[in-house]
Amino acid sequence: MSYADLVGKLADIGVMDSEPNIRNKLSRGKFTAVFLIQCLEAIGASSLRLSDC
Repeated sequence: MSYADLVGKLADIGVMDSEPNIRNKLSRGKFTAVFLIQCLEAIGASSLRLSDC
């Protein structure tokens, strides 16, 4: 998935952000938990595994 694809999927759920801004957030590795959840929702993730236990 490209950054442009993610921008489009986020827009579909009402999150308006620019491609350069999203690219910078992800490359820095600094973004809010809300942004993480929005991205997971936008890409259709149904679960998130935090450990193998």
